[in-house]
Amino acid sequence: MTRIDFHLNAADKLGYACRLVRKIHASGQRAVVHHDDGAWLARLDQALWTFSPLDFIPHVLAGDPLAAETPIVLSGDDSDPPHCEVLVNLGQACPPYFSRFERLIEVVGALEDERQLARERWRFYRGRGYPLQSFDLAS
Repeated sequence: MTRIDFHLNAADKLGYACRLVRKIHASGQRAVVHHDDGAWLARLDQALWTFSPLDFIPHVLAGDPLAAETPIVLSGDDSDPPHCEVLVNLGQACPPYFSRFERLIEVVGALEDERQLARERWRFYRGRGYPLQSFDLAS
């Protein structure tokens, strides 16, 4: 069963996503990063190349021919993920394929509308019996 962690109150969601993806990659795991907004994914793509001059985080967009061989895949659609270790959800809805993953990390910003949508996702997962944990990044 998928383990689900909520990382709450990310003041700089883009910066936090970059650091989280770097940590996942450094641990030797592969990840799919999901967001339903293509423009947001494009900003994340650019940020992963530039946020740290000392780190190389190999990543591609989901439609890339090298997606199956690349450890970090940025996805904005509902297509089958190339691997199913860690799913990072930066979007507003539950990714439809989340249950295929060993672990799901929901990154939630500090704005009230994002937190409200996260509460709905929490209830959705809890209602289906998934193990849930939360981590308040503002603490």
